[in-house]
Amino acid sequence: MMNPKVQIFSGNATLDLAESISGYYGQELGKSAIQKFSDGEFQPVFNESIRGNYVFLVQSTYSPTDNLMELLMMIDAARRASAGYITAVIPYFGFARQDRKDKPRVSIASKLVANLLTVAGANRIMTMDLHAPQIQGFFDIPVDHMDSSAIFIPYIEKLTIDNLTFASPDVGSTNRVREVASYFGADMVICDKQRKRANEIAAMTVIGDVTDKNVVLIDDICDTAGTLTKSAAMLMDKGAKSVRAFCTHPVLSGKAYENIQNSVLEELVVCDTIPLKQECAKIKVLSTAELFSIAIRNVHENKSINSLFIHSQLKERIRLNKEAQ
Repeated sequence: MMNPKVQIFSGNATLDLAESISGYYGQELGKSAIQKFSDGEFQPVFNESIRGNYVFLVQSTYSPTDNLMELLMMIDAARRASAGYITAVIPYFGFARQDRKDKPRVSIASKLVANLLTVAGANRIMTMDLHAPQIQGFFDIPVDHMDSSAIFIPYIEKLTIDNLTFASPDVGSTNRVREVASYFGADMVICDKQRKRANEIAAMTVIGDVTDKNVVLIDDICDTAGTLTKSAAMLMDKGAKSVRAFCTHPVLSGKAYENIQNSVLEELVVCDTIPLKQECAKIKVLSTAELFSIAIRNVHENKSINSLFIHSQLKERIRLNKEAQ
């Protein structure tokens, strides 16, 4: 019996990324289409046989929610077309910020989305930098949680910045930032913020010293860029020499592009998990395509994907740093 082959398909949300992933994998993107009706309803269609094969469906679920619905329907269509194994490759997992009840009578939307993906027929989820890593526990199927540090760290190393200090724009990102700071043997500071409501900051303070430091802010999501730009301004006010930011997912809604362009940030480095809506001189995009293509190959060949994470390198670098001290 022939081994099941890999077929990579894409929804409309991340078509360019999916094509790049397929290119790194060494094959063309699978033939599919999204048929649209006059009332706005749509229907995903696979234009080639997928029976018995490993099917990887690439689609980020950022706004509008049509992107999520499109992915769910693609999974359902693949299941009904007798795909052997279905992996939803979700570079940006939307609704991840709704991971708990932070006030009465609200939905835990990220758990709902996890249920929907599973019921639709996904056998596996592959994603990057969930807003909260514990969201993996919302799934009863395997989750491959890719780490953007594997992309950001080599870029930071090439910058050869002196007096390097890493900053977390809020308390929630401290673990992520601490690991990267440890990798470089650098200090870390925290920008502690208090919110009145979503996307609106009431107060912010810096915990730590940034005097004469070149600061690198690290976060998973950049939405309105309000937190990021205010953190950068405050760090400069506290004596930092420069501030640049690294954010995995460029949601960039509202006045985000304007906020970034007018900010004190040297640059904002993001991944291509969400396509940019417009150009901005201060925004640099790094590709995740090669990382996802290797992960897809390892899943197909039943190999570990642990080697793709920076954590094993982090642990070794941290150990060497401690010995040097």
